[in-house]
This record gives sequence, C-alpha cells and structure tokens, in this order.
Amino acid sequence: MQFLTIMAAILFQASGPASLLGNPLVMMVVVMAIFYVMLILPQQRQRKKMQAMIAALKSGDKVVTNSGIYGTINGIDGETVILKIADQVKIRIARSAIAQVEASEDAK
Repeated sequence: MQFLTIMAAILFQASGPASLLGNPLVMMVVVMAIFYVMLILPQQRQRKKMQAMIAALKSGDKVVTNSGIYGTINGIDGETVILKIADQVKIRIARSAIAQVEASEDAK
C-alpha cells in the first residue's frame, strides 16, 4: 500500500507536457501494481487460508468436498482422508478435495 501511495504522489506532482503520465514505463508500472493489488494478493490470501484449513483437519470434523459430498472425517492418513458419508459407507479422498469444514454446533 505504501508503494501505491508513493506512486500516486509522484504522479500528482508531475505537471506540464513532460509529465510522468505520458511515460509508458510509468504507466506499465502503475497497471502492474493495480493488477497485483486487485488479483494476485487476494488469491495468495485465499490459498493460505485454504492450506491452513486443510492442515487443521481432524477426526470428527464435518466437511463438504469439492464435488458436494457431505461427510464426517473418520480418519486421516497422510494426504488422504477417510470420509464417512452414511452408515457403513466410507470413502477415501484426497485432503485437497475438501472444500470447507462445516461450523460445529458448539460454535453457533
């Protein structure tokens, strides 16, 4: 954010026909900064949040997979999870296939 503030100050101070706004290099830097702040930074935050959620999985958590299957984690084996989806029905899925952990009733 400081970078954008500094860039804005430089652009507002420039005046006359030789202003920095006419310089293609400066314009490219401004556009790249906007892309970074608007696109790349939020994606990085989302990825970190998802990795933290996957790392915190434990037995008994109620989860939803990417394909929309609801179940309860019955066991964790490295990068796979054993998911109980019905009585006597368990499936093995990749940890990365879990989309979200449902809020427990204690948290509500």
